[in-house]
Amino acid sequence: MKARATDARRAAVLGSPIAHSLSPVLHRAAYDALGLTDWSYDRFEVDEAALPGFLEKLGPQWAGLSLTMPLKRAVIPLVDEVSETAASVDAVNTVVFTEDGRRLGDNTDIPGIVAALREHGIEQVDSAAILGAGATASSALAALARICTGEVVAYVRSEARAAEMRRWGERLDVDIRTADWADADRALSAPLVIATTPAGTTDALAAAVPERPATLFDVLYDPWPTELAARWSMFGGAVVSGLDLLVHQAVLQVEQMTGRSPAPLEAMRHAGEKALAAR
Repeated sequence: MKARATDARRAAVLGSPIAHSLSPVLHRAAYDALGLTDWSYDRFEVDEAALPGFLEKLGPQWAGLSLTMPLKRAVIPLVDEVSETAASVDAVNTVVFTEDGRRLGDNTDIPGIVAALREHGIEQVDSAAILGAGATASSALAALARICTGEVVAYVRSEARAAEMRRWGERLDVDIRTADWADADRALSAPLVIATTPAGTTDALAAAVPERPATLFDVLYDPWPTELAARWSMFGGAVVSGLDLLVHQAVLQVEQMTGRSPAPLEAMRHAGEKALAAR
């Protein structure tokens, strides 16, 4: 959908909880840099039960929505089309409204992970490890399907989670093996480690960082750095942060919603860093 700088358009991020979201900061910075002075981007507290009603009330001025938990799967029956990327992990984090009123669902987390890694010089790896098995882990696995030529080992806390990750591996055609979380320190020697767990979960692993670590992608961004990321950096390893992911996936959202490309990556990153520093 093409947009002119004079168009008054709206976009927003939805989720629950949502007060912490940096998406308004990133998208507004993009609008400023692109000269889209009549565009606005807000945040709304919306849960699964309220989502259908919220969507029905949106008028023609709406360009798109960013979705966070718990809406990424709940929105799927409510859109007219789901991209192949989003369908691969049953998760939509972006809805774009077309001029004829259709709702297009996409997932920018997966290409966002790939782009964030590429920015740090990681184009391809021969093996990788994932810490965790939640929704972000499935997106990480889908990203690894594009760049990892060998085995992926996922470290999880339960057999149920392990079985789920193996199902995702089969669906995404990834050579995956699962291992017990008790052995998660072994993950740290992999060429690429993607930590997808909640804050504090990997703190105990910091002491096990090897002397010459490779690359850590820690999807957290607040608080930052995590203990694991700080230790990793201290030992000279490359660290990709959750802010890197957030910015890169938001870049793709801005491009889809506004029709402008490329989106202003550095302006968005600077705005995100400034907002985090102020917290």
